[in-house]
Parts: sequence; C-alpha cells; structure tokens
Amino acid sequence: MKAQRIELDHGSGGEAARELVSEIILPRLDNPVLRFMDDSAVLELGGGRFAMTTDSYVVDPIFFPGGNIGSLAIHGTVNDLSMQGADPRSLTMGLILEEGLAMDDLIRVLDAAGEAAREAGVCVVAGDTKVVPRGHADRVFINTAGIGPISVGVDVSAQNARPGDAVIINGCIGDHGMAILSKREGLDFSIPILSDSAALNGLIARLLASEVPVHVLRGPTRGGVATALNEIAEASGVGIRLHEEALPVNPSVTSACEMLGLDPLYVANEGKCLVFVPAVRAEEVLGVFHQDPLGREARIIGEVVEDHPGRAVLRTRVGGTRILSTLTGEQLPRIC
Repeated sequence: MKAQRIELDHGSGGEAARELVSEIILPRLDNPVLRFMDDSAVLELGGGRFAMTTDSYVVDPIFFPGGNIGSLAIHGTVNDLSMQGADPRSLTMGLILEEGLAMDDLIRVLDAAGEAAREAGVCVVAGDTKVVPRGHADRVFINTAGIGPISVGVDVSAQNARPGDAVIINGCIGDHGMAILSKREGLDFSIPILSDSAALNGLIARLLASEVPVHVLRGPTRGGVATALNEIAEASGVGIRLHEEALPVNPSVTSACEMLGLDPLYVANEGKCLVFVPAVRAEEVLGVFHQDPLGREARIIGEVVEDHPGRAVLRTRVGGTRILSTLTGEQLPRIC
C-alpha cells in the first residue's frame, strides 16, 4: 500500500477500502471462508449451511430523515444475511457510548433498534456496552453480528453471474446517502429525501420461494451500485452493462447530486438489492417485487455480457458507453 496511515478513503467501500482489506487485513487473517469476501460468510454447521456476518455503524448524524443509527444497524445486518440467501434469525449488538451522551438519545436509538428487529422477525440475543471518555467517540457507535440458516439449493454468491443474466434493482438509488448528506449539511429540498433503510429479508424470502433461479444477490451499500457491480463483475469474470435511461433515481436525489457534483451510482443505499437472474425469468422477479412495498419500483437496469470481463459500463441516453470504475476517494464519510 502507498498510504502509511489510515485515511477516510479506507472506509469508503471503494478502491482504497478494497486495497486495505486485500493487502493488509486478509493476508493476516486468511482462510478459505474469509477469502470469498461476500456480504456474509457461509458456514457448515451441524449438517446445514448458515450465513454469519458482522458490521459496525458510525453514521453521522445518528438521527436522519427516515431512520437513525439503531434501526440502521438492524436493517444493515439483516440485509447482509439476506444477500447470502439466508433467513436472519439472531443478532448481537455492541454499544460504544461517549461520556455525555443524552440518555433520551440512547433510548430513542434503542427503541428504533427494537422496533426494527421486531418488524424483521429477528431477536437481539446478546450484547455488550462500553463507555469511553468524552471526545474518544462520537455519541454512539454500534457493532452487530448476525446468523441465519440457508436453505438447500440456494447459492447467490457474487461469483455466480453469467452472461445472459438480467440485472434488477428493487427501487430508487442514492436515497440513503443523500438523506444523510442533506441532514449533515442542512440542505432543504421541496420533496424531502428520506433514507431507504429497511430490512429486505421478507422481500428476498418471497423471491427465493418463487423458484426463479437467482444467481447473485448483492446490497449496493457503501460505494453504491457502480462499485457493487464492479465487484460482481470481477468475482464472476463477466462484463456488466447498465442502461442510463433505466436507472431509477428520485428527482430530489438527482437535484442534490447535481448541486454537489456527485453521481447517484456511487451513493450509498441501505434498502436496495441487486438481483441477477436469467433474462427469460426477469419479468417473474418483477412480478414478485411489485407486490411488496419495498419492491414496487423494481426494474431491470442492465444485463451481464461476455465483453469487457471484470468491468461494469453504462450505456448512456445518447448511445455512448461510459466505464464505471470502482469508487475512488471518499464521497460521503460515515454514511453507515
């Protein structure tokens, strides 16, 4: 690595984060399970397969339009398990609290976490609490872990994309990142931007029950849709082509991104999933998604191709082609 110290870029979910993991972290913890680097690890336990994941939440501000750090921690952990095709069951939660945090704020965070867990049908079964001196953290950080079984026959790893697959997303992109940024920077829009933070396990369970052959599931969180697609393209050794006119983006998000010089394709999402299925079955997926509030705006946004393996590209509205690189730099620090 060129960098001699940790920088904000290393938490972006983009190129610098990938470099940190692949060159510093993975070589020192390397094992066959960790090497897959999917949203969750797949473990063989007691004759069955289970997904296990862990995550940490340092979002700033801790309260934002559409949620707070408590609900976000539950949703993010549930979704990481769901993106492995698992049925999320049990979570743990570790709280790192800064001296001086208002007790009312902590209660509000925990109430949101409890409600999110109940709505998702999961239980927080263990936890830990630490308090650090004022100035040694920022109000509250949350660490979670989660586990859930994977049904026989389900295999939705990022390595399974195939030429001829359709790429589907369940709704508009960039809502979470721009909701955080608008709150952080005090920006107001005629139509408020709300975070899309939500638990997707119910939606994914219905998809898997439909018996459509799902090849890949992925959450486009940090680094956004473009970074997630590049990771899938590289893992599967295929090319991915998006169509600009098909991308669903809320008008307020478009306006905010134009104002701030950001690209919605690189802005974080917390309630969206990318689904890869054979193109001939894509309409069945849309039929399943459109029956659910979390999938009513689902659409096909691209396809998997043999060309340009390991890379995602965008077919523009005017017929040109734009290369979608992995996110470089840190657009929005502390987004989750």
